[in-house]
Amino acid sequence: MNKLIIVLRIVLGAMLIVFGSNKFIGFLPDFEFANPEAGIFFGALASSYVLKTVGLIEVIVGLLLLVNKAVPFALVVLAPISVNIILFHSTLDPANIGPAAFVFLVNAFLIFKYWDKYKTLF
Repeated sequence: MNKLIIVLRIVLGAMLIVFGSNKFIGFLPDFEFANPEAGIFFGALASSYVLKTVGLIEVIVGLLLLVNKAVPFALVVLAPISVNIILFHSTLDPANIGPAAFVFLVNAFLIFKYWDKYKTLF
């Protein structure tokens, strides 16, 4: 089970670094949204500070996950982002929900596995 946690942490960290960096550099092709409302909403986010801020947080969280530092903190910081990613895709772009579901489910699974670290919060 420990190897699974390590693999998931590394894969999630790498994904976050790639997709977070893409928000600054733009090296991946743009998503094709089946729903025009999704494109309008995403365009509004991209033209403001929101996507750059999310991208920066994704890169920082991804680096923390890759180097295995402050992992419980990184997972909590990622939680609202992963919830919003899954909500965006489930309501506006269900065709592209796969990566969003992966990020959400892995984040939730890792939070569950690190739950002992959060006991003092509750």
